[in-house]
This record gives sequence, structure tokens and C-alpha cells, in this order.
Amino acid sequence: MNPSSNLIPYDLLPPADPQRTLLHNVVHTRPSQRIRLPALVVYVAVFNDGVTLEQECEHLRRLPCQEALVIGHLQNNFLRLRLQGCTLRWERHTEFTSYSLVQHLPEVAQLGATDPELLSFLALPEGWLAGIPGRTFAAIKLAMVHGDLNRPGETLALARNWFGENPVVASLIGRNSHSLAVTDFMLRDSGFERMLVVAPTETSESRAGRISQRLLEIETYRLAALRGLPAAKQLAPELADAEQQLVDITAQLENKAVSEQELLDRLISLAVRIERANVKHMYRFAATHAYDKIVTQRIAELREKAIPGTQTIGEFMGRRLSPAIATVEATARRMVSLSERISQTSALLRTRVDIMTEAQNQQLLGKLTRGQELQLRLQSMVEGLSIAAISYYVVSLLLYLAKAGKAAGLPIHPELTIGVMIPIVILTVWYITRRIHDKFFKLD
Repeated sequence: MNPSSNLIPYDLLPPADPQRTLLHNVVHTRPSQRIRLPALVVYVAVFNDGVTLEQECEHLRRLPCQEALVIGHLQNNFLRLRLQGCTLRWERHTEFTSYSLVQHLPEVAQLGATDPELLSFLALPEGWLAGIPGRTFAAIKLAMVHGDLNRPGETLALARNWFGENPVVASLIGRNSHSLAVTDFMLRDSGFERMLVVAPTETSESRAGRISQRLLEIETYRLAALRGLPAAKQLAPELADAEQQLVDITAQLENKAVSEQELLDRLISLAVRIERANVKHMYRFAATHAYDKIVTQRIAELREKAIPGTQTIGEFMGRRLSPAIATVEATARRMVSLSERISQTSALLRTRVDIMTEAQNQQLLGKLTRGQELQLRLQSMVEGLSIAAISYYVVSLLLYLAKAGKAAGLPIHPELTIGVMIPIVILTVWYITRRIHDKFFKLD
């Protein structure tokens, strides 16, 4: 075998798992962009619920020279199209799809320009962005320019003009402070936010691509994380009402003021309400936690250094995003805690019902025992009467037999003879009855 061969000797390995190649190539499916400065990155992210790959493929085919595009090209949820004068990057995620356009930055929008207009320079067919299938939740215009970072204060002053009169958030990023990132996080009338990156002339295309990706992901996942906040605020009064109901039920359970069946019905109704809220919102709260974690990671990857008098992106997120995320996470914990407390109250109610049922069973067993005792007494009385009745009939038969013997000439006195035999008859009948009684008990 040639050692320099790139072919994998699969015959030397056990059979490959069917998903091995797919899992191996996951890290290669979304490569970072290579951006040559100065550049304009126009980024749009839309929620794709209800939007199919066919719809997105059809929209991408409307781009120039993309009529041959088929849905098979979109199977890896990533596609990069080289168009005339620009590059378009399409990515489909679990909840959203992003479109990134990279083109040359027009001269009127270079560093030092004052609030430049950019959308008229887009290298896309007119109306193509507006026709993207889905609902927009993030739209960003990111300009990446060359500039001198030896005097970051002066460069930042030029960058402020680019944002008009809006206050900005800025920081030097990278281990060696190789770039300056500036934004105002303001949503303009056009529906876009603005970001600006200033980097020295020696900045590589790969580094520029990584910086762009991190900044765009920070804002994208920040907005995606905040989707859980309206749900958390909407749930707050409902959870407060449910907690008060649970307090009332617990108090009534303690005071035994209401029947167990009524308490059980109310608990079941309350449990259903909370479970429905869990099913409806818990995925969104979990997604908020995951998105916030990504935002935190991307901010850490920036390795920000503050410029005196200016808030960094990390500080801005910490003050503005963290309270919202804390509200969502507190609501999620509150729902879980409430569900657990309802389960505990249900267990207490079941324990109380079980104890009452056992007490009722004990009373029933006591009544059954007394009934059996009365039945045994009655049976003994019946047996005594039976012995007397049988003995009476046996004595009567013997009396008739003795009289018959006397009439036949036997020298006996019937009344005297039978009187002597009465105790013997009674004992004999009693003995036979006991034997029969013992035999039936042995069969039981």
C-alpha cells in the first residue's frame, strides 16, 4: 500500500456505522467565510417554521444564473453561491434560516462617512430580500473596513460618525487587539441593525470571516434567546394564581374542611393546567438557555478589551440580556417547582385517603368479626336445639319400641326404661353431632 494514499483502508476496520461519515463531516458542513476587506455583509435571519426546503430552494433559484439549483444541493443545510460581484451564504438551522451576502463596500460608506446609506448598493435582484420565505427576526448590515488601531480613540471617533448620533458599544477584540468592533444595537427604519469592524490592512480573509461570523451569531442568538421572555411574562400571573390555589388546597387538606374527592378534583385540574404550560413553553425556555449559552461563548471568543469611556459588547449583553434570561430561567424553575409541589400534595392526599380507607377496612373487618361471632353463637344454639330435637325423636321411637315389647310380653316397664336411656341418647346424639361438625371444619 502506498503510505501517501488518501484512501481509507476500510477493509482493515470493522464495518462502518451507517452514520459515521455523516457525523464525521458535521464539523466541515459550515466552513467560515473568507472576506476581503473592505466588505459589506448583509445578513438576514428568518424563522422557518412552516417553510420547506422546496420553498427556500425555489427562492434561491431566482438569483442570477441559479436556475439549475436543485433541492439536493440543500440537503446539508448549507450552501454558498458565487454570484456576480458578491457571495451568498445560505444556512438552515433548527428554528431559523440565515442568508449572508458579502460584497464590496461602496466608497461612500468607508470609515469616516456619516450615517451612510447602503441598501441601494446591494448586488441582488430588486425585491429578492423581501421575498425570502419566513418571518424576519434579525437583519444586520455589517461593514468591515481597514483602519489604524494604534490610536483606537481616534478611530472610534470616526466610527461613531458611521452610526449617526446613536450611542455606540465598542471594544478591541482578539488576543492582540487586532480589530475594533462597533455597534449601536439600534433597529432602524429600514429594519436593519448596523455593525462596523475596523481592522488593519494585514488582516487575513479567514480572520475577517471569523470576526464577522461571531458578531452576527451574537446578535442572532441574542434575539433568538429573547423569544422566551414574552412567554415568561405571560405565564407570571397564571403561575401566581396556580400557586395560590395550591396554598388553598394544602390548607384545606390540613384542616380537613373539604372532602377528599373535591380536593382531588381540584388538584387534578391544577396539575393539568401546569402540565399544559410545561408542554407549551418548556421547549422555548430550554432553547433560550441554549441560545444564551452560545451568546456567552461567542462573546468570550471575542476576547474584548475595553476602550475608556465606552461600553463593551460583553458588558452591554450582561446588563441588558442577563436580566431577561434570568427571568426566563426563573420562570422555568418556578414551573418545575410548582409541578413537584403539586405531586407532593397529591401524594399527601393519597396518603390521607389510604389511611382513611384502611381505617374503614378495619371497621369493616371488625363488623365482620362480630358478625361471625354472632353466627357462631347462633350456630351453637341451633346445634343445641338440634340435639334436643333429635334426642326427643329418638326417645319417642324408643318409647314406642318399649311399649311394643311390653305388649309382646317382654317383662319391661316402658316409661322407666326410656327414662333411664334419655341421658344415653342425648350423649350419643351430641357425640355424633360433634363428629360431623369436626369433619366439616377439617374440610374447610
